[in-house]
Amino acid sequence: MTRLLRNLLLAILALNLAAVPASGHDYPEYARESLYVPVRDGTQLAVNVYRPADADGVETDPLPVIFVFTPYRARHVGRDGEVVETALQDGLALRSLLRAGYVVAVADIRGKGASFGARRGFQDRTEAMDGHDLVEWLAAQDYSTGDVGMVGCSYLGGTTMHTASTAPPSLRAIFTGASDWDKYAFVRRGGITAQFNTRPDEPLSDDLASVPVDADTDGSMLRAAVAQHADNTPMAGLWYGMPYRDSVSDLTGNAFWDEVAIWQYADTIREAGIATYFWGNWNDEPTSDVIVAAENLDSRLLVGPGSHCETPRDFDFTGEIVRYFDFHLKGVDNGFADQPRVTYWADEDGDGGHYVRGDSFPGAGAANLSYYLGGDGEQGTLAPDAGSTGSASFAVDYDVANDAYFAFWPSPLDEHGLVYDSEPLASDIDLLGFPTAHVTLAADREDVDVFVYLEVVDAEGTAEVISFGRLKASQRAISEAPWDNLGMPWHSGRSTDAEPLVPGEAAQLVVPMLATSRHVPAGSRLRFVVTGADPRQRNLADLRQDPAPVITISHGWEAGSRIDLPLVMEASGN
Repeated sequence: MTRLLRNLLLAILALNLAAVPASGHDYPEYARESLYVPVRDGTQLAVNVYRPADADGVETDPLPVIFVFTPYRARHVGRDGEVVETALQDGLALRSLLRAGYVVAVADIRGKGASFGARRGFQDRTEAMDGHDLVEWLAAQDYSTGDVGMVGCSYLGGTTMHTASTAPPSLRAIFTGASDWDKYAFVRRGGITAQFNTRPDEPLSDDLASVPVDADTDGSMLRAAVAQHADNTPMAGLWYGMPYRDSVSDLTGNAFWDEVAIWQYADTIREAGIATYFWGNWNDEPTSDVIVAAENLDSRLLVGPGSHCETPRDFDFTGEIVRYFDFHLKGVDNGFADQPRVTYWADEDGDGGHYVRGDSFPGAGAANLSYYLGGDGEQGTLAPDAGSTGSASFAVDYDVANDAYFAFWPSPLDEHGLVYDSEPLASDIDLLGFPTAHVTLAADREDVDVFVYLEVVDAEGTAEVISFGRLKASQRAISEAPWDNLGMPWHSGRSTDAEPLVPGEAAQLVVPMLATSRHVPAGSRLRFVVTGADPRQRNLADLRQDPAPVITISHGWEAGSRIDLPLVMEASGN
């Protein structure tokens, strides 16, 4: 659907709003019902529907619907004995949307919560079509105008995207955060699993803590549903079992990475005319994927400070979501159409910062600032000039594990590899965009895992990781990406492109690193760290080799080992 046609349809919608209360009407109360809804193969999924209400009772006029599709139990009894309800939380503005005159529906995916069925893989096409069927079921209810939006972050962002990839006719707009554009590059970035998707699966007892649907008065249907969850595909086993992008999973029987790659369905989303808004935060690994997805779908984009699915500070996040859906689902003329497409947090001194609005992705047009690896022995240096030829070696240290269950962002690993420090900066610099590491190395094995980290070390000596990347040395061949990769190098991950190292011979690795927005004040130092293991590798015990691999990094003009930094010559203004 063209932008012109979409705007025309919104204008027509605006002429038919007599039955749709404007968001200025506040609904402080709600009425909830929960029930099982069968999808196309007959599997019954638990759906919780919340309808706005005020002192006069439940709103009887049809309203737009906001749908959330979750594996984390729509309603469950918490450890304190209190009922936790996803729809009544406001991290994704759901409670505010309910108050603003939207029906909010939250459903458990098959194989989780109170829903029946077993999960095949992880965000597969079955789950995507389940989302499609529930969108259309919600659109057909008497309380619905027929216009549906979806919102979600992390896994919920993934269900939002996968549902959109099936182009439900009634799905008008989505707001999705911290999700992936390409599942392989997300879970096995650089060919290496080192990310929270490999955590253990939740025990069935978690799902048994779900609140049964209204008709299930004795909980027997819940128990029967949860019994089917025992057949769920193990998530970590699925990802570990597919080392290459073209691997065939023993658990699903197909090249599963292709099935769950959102980029494969980009044309479907575009042609359906579904409005898209992507959101991420700088200290969160999915954000680089979020930026790429937004650019390839010509989507709105918000990048805030903070960690995984954390509400961006100093920003009216709830108001942004409500205004977005008001525009797309109610046709409210609230100026949203004239708002710049991209909003991102620009870092300043200390904890300060400000939001920049514009139409280009963060870092578009940034200058390139190269810092070269150098030094003698264990004293590594990082400088604008390459310096003399040399090298340094280290044995991979596998003793890097920590106690963090969800290590969304790594802590400094300076004690576990090679460290290269710059001199204190003579003046401030501002980094915005995607760094790239170029590492010339040799190893005593045919393959090694390589992790690189960019840190800022303040004048007091405190180090903080601001970007990182990883690459299995055998997957170092650079290929052409099947999408606009925003100028970053791309490694296919396919078995046909794999090339083992020749032990003792040098090879060049180009490692794309995660996007960053960082003000680095004068007096601070830049630090580049190289390791052979990372705490977020949950299978370190299986990866450990004895003796440990020895990796040698070469530097100097001929070797060209360096990190290219995206430099903003002057800090961006408001």
